Amino acid sequence: MVEVRPFKAIRPTEKLAAQVAALPYDVVDSKTARQLAQDNPYSYFHIDKAEIDLPLEQSAYDEAVYQKAASNLADFLSRGWLKKELTEQYYLYQLTMDGRTQTGLVCCNSIDDYVSGKIKKHEYTRHEKEIDRMKHICTCDANTSPIFLSYRRQEKIQSLIQNWQKQHRPIYDFTSYYQVEHKVWQINDPEMINDLQQAFAAVPSLYIADGHHRTESAVKVGLEKRAENKNSPESDYFLSILFPAEELKIWEYNRIVNVPLPADFFRQLTLNYDLSETTTKKPQQPGQVNMYLQGSWYQLTAKKIPADPVEKLDVSVLQKQVLETIFAIKDIRSDQRIDFVGGIYGPEKLEELVDQGEGTVAFSMYPTQMDDLLQVADAGQIMPPKSTWFEPKLLSGLFLHDLETK
Repeated sequence: MVEVRPFKAIRPTEKLAAQVAALPYDVVDSKTARQLAQDNPYSYFHIDKAEIDLPLEQSAYDEAVYQKAASNLADFLSRGWLKKELTEQYYLYQLTMDGRTQTGLVCCNSIDDYVSGKIKKHEYTRHEKEIDRMKHICTCDANTSPIFLSYRRQEKIQSLIQNWQKQHRPIYDFTSYYQVEHKVWQINDPEMINDLQQAFAAVPSLYIADGHHRTESAVKVGLEKRAENKNSPESDYFLSILFPAEELKIWEYNRIVNVPLPADFFRQLTLNYDLSETTTKKPQQPGQVNMYLQGSWYQLTAKKIPADPVEKLDVSVLQKQVLETIFAIKDIRSDQRIDFVGGIYGPEKLEELVDQGEGTVAFSMYPTQMDDLLQVADAGQIMPPKSTWFEPKLLSGLFLHDLETK
């Protein structure tokens, strides 16, 4: 049902993997990337956020940045820090955080499977973000970072993966950001490759967990090259890592609002929520939101939860009943009065921001569940922005996919 293809990976040498690997380009700003890559010539930030090697005043979206990324990629290859495989292979990428492990298959997926809806999305994308990644992909002539996909667990697939791990040693094994352990196994046996291809042929759909902009950009690049007759067999595919949904954890994506509060704020809240003071900082179940205001925490429990897959999400209920109704914040993508804090930073970050005057009130959310994501995607619907925060993050630089069009 879905095509899962081996590929000739561009990847670091085993000795340099830990030094090359970097956080995804879209979770760090340029200043942080400069700091993280300081004194580390091997850091993948030199490719994924190449503005760190240009003057500070240089825009991260200047054409020179994309040219620098391509130049740095060529330099990494010429120095042997990255090497391209001679044969098509799969890899297993295992991440362990706080005692919880998830294992994904590193492969390539068809742009046509995305166009036909076999690879399902749950978020809208922003054009300017697509343009950035499209330029990066085209200039480097490679999928420079993987897309985080998921699928409903298949016992045949899990059995194949677990047996391979038991019988082979990982080629990468290191601990990186937030004390996450990263292990990678190489699958270069033709029989095993065929078995995995056949097993995934029984998977009806894949789901974008994280990386909607990367997916949209990679697909559009492939389609444009095809339309211009500049494509190759490789440009019809994009780089991804496939994880069983049951192994994934979505963290909360919290909200902080910087607006004057109406005089009857609490009265307006109680129209749709039961409200009480609390000593807990995180909601304990769906339908609850914890609010931090003027040094105190409050628990909000929704009086009514819709049945619709999107409308029932806590982020949707908060959006309609509080952000829109009370604060008139309708477009959270562009409204400067609202900001978002990933769950990895904890509710203490919300307290800090409010106490420092950077926000008036903060909302600690109950995390969206994987079942919610799958239901929304299956229904062909779209979640509100900033509904999911996945941890651990897939590190960039461990795998690249050469489009071979230059």
